Amino acid sequence: MTGVAHCRACSLRHDHPGVTLGHDGLCNLCRLEVPSTMVENYQLSQDNYRAFLASTPRADSAHDCLFMYSGGKDSTYMLDRFVNVEHRRVLSYTFDIPFQSEHALENIAKIREAIAAEYFIDAADDKIRSLMRHVFNAVAARKPGSYLDEKTPCMLCRDFFVLRAIVLAFKKQIPFLIFCADPQQIITIQSDIRKIIQGFYARVGRDVTHELFGDELEDILFADAATYPKIVFPYIGMRHAYHPERMIQELKAKGLYTSSPLETHCTLFPLLNYYSFKNYDCSFYRLNMASQVRGGHDAPGGQAATFGIKFNSDDSATIETEARYKRVIMDIVENRANRDEQQRELAAVFASMGFDDPSSSYLIAKYMALHELATDMQIELSASAPPRRMLKLVPQE
Repeated sequence: MTGVAHCRACSLRHDHPGVTLGHDGLCNLCRLEVPSTMVENYQLSQDNYRAFLASTPRADSAHDCLFMYSGGKDSTYMLDRFVNVEHRRVLSYTFDIPFQSEHALENIAKIREAIAAEYFIDAADDKIRSLMRHVFNAVAARKPGSYLDEKTPCMLCRDFFVLRAIVLAFKKQIPFLIFCADPQQIITIQSDIRKIIQGFYARVGRDVTHELFGDELEDILFADAATYPKIVFPYIGMRHAYHPERMIQELKAKGLYTSSPLETHCTLFPLLNYYSFKNYDCSFYRLNMASQVRGGHDAPGGQAATFGIKFNSDDSATIETEARYKRVIMDIVENRANRDEQQRELAAVFASMGFDDPSSSYLIAKYMALHELATDMQIELSASAPPRRMLKLVPQE
């Protein structure tokens, strides 16, 4: 890593997608140089949150909100609150992702018995797999890339099922759509439905979008915006009161949660890190790690937003850990070294990040099955594949 310039506050590399270093050694994120569109999006999310808090049951809808339920700690905590404390008429929406973790599925089944909401399970296995194959196999890297490019597979997967939820809420005339993103995720999500739809078209193209949605998105795009559900991010609205550790303790005391945040993660987690390292030379969570480091320094802006997964906050250790992380992932991809050595190295990497058992063991097992996962998804693994042009992605505004 010698000779590579890093932000002196948060340790982001100078060539991280969307990052620039100033003469003072601080990156644009530490200097709070964010696009005006991000500020506008945050303001809209606040307006929607206040509208939801002030709302009362509507006679033209059987539900107060469509609640996107994933089985993780954030959505479980808020579902319990909305149903049992605020007594909202909730339609819980879960997209049955084929690569959902077994722990998330267990939580979902448990919650359906414990919390008296109405539940809707959606599924489109072939379509979400098709989208992921397009992304992993056909995207040409644009180094150094634009902001959030390293998170492209995750964001497009999320946008796919968010759009399916929007379609359902629109058809059922449900006034609010609840999305329990943690406060830091405001950097990767939109509150404006038209912009979500337009952004998806722009990033994957008209042909792929039509393959996935038919004419449903166009029907919404050209409808009166007054008929749209408002997207509400409750944790972004209450960002200063977001305390993941306390929430987990409360859920466990009620018997509503038995996993760790990592164990309820998508099973594509190894592929996400493979994608970000191969194309942009950074881990999938590098921005999140930098945010936590930033919170411990005297960078402009003070404390960083709270994130649900904790990382080692020592910047020099973070830089070295990232390099080790990439080496072991690419060793697995290329079948270099032996499996015992790979497992020991992964254990050391996760220990340096602060992850203990059972989360560390869970992740190691997923990485050791990376080739099987790629085969199942029909994704070609290569440490340095030539760029392809089957799918055109453009930077997200």
